[in-house]
Amino acid sequence: MKVVVFYATREGHTRHIAEHIADDLKTQKVEIDVYDVKTLLEPIDWSVYATACVAASVHLGHHEPEMIAFAKRHRNELEQLDAAFVSVTLSQAGAQDSHRSAAERQAAAADVQRMVDVFVHETGWQPVHVLSVAGALAYSQYNFVVRFVMKRIARQQGAPTDTSRDYVFTDWQRLDQFVNDLVDGARGRVGR
Repeated sequence: MKVVVFYATREGHTRHIAEHIADDLKTQKVEIDVYDVKTLLEPIDWSVYATACVAASVHLGHHEPEMIAFAKRHRNELEQLDAAFVSVTLSQAGAQDSHRSAAERQAAAADVQRMVDVFVHETGWQPVHVLSVAGALAYSQYNFVVRFVMKRIARQQGAPTDTSRDYVFTDWQRLDQFVNDLVDGARGRVGR
């Protein structure tokens, strides 16, 4: 069985997530291709894949523009493969933070869902499998202006504001389970 992972990233954390997904797939004896949609040269031979996974980060309430264009252009192929979507957003960190009030977690979860809904609206692709994972505060990778803005947002959200280091909030075990479920589903479809 062969699976393809497409990703779009700005600071590189979504690439790490895509590589983690690929490593999970390899441990399950799945052949894997991984492509950054920003540098992807077409055409894609979709017929060789049992399923696909699409991962994109959120910035200012929207997923990476190159992923929006890619998913819009390849909506039919993604639907035929029963492809999965992994949305990488810091809002998910707020939704899963047990130190926050129930109302704060609920507001963050609503924001996460809103961003997925915007992606679906912008692309026309309604993925069957969706997972939102918390991203990272990559202060060391931001320019001065972005670092300033992200620190202000982090302060408002109760996230770390020490810009001398980076913070990763991704729940890797939750991602691993999602990948396992995706592989099980793809094997079931291939077996039919």
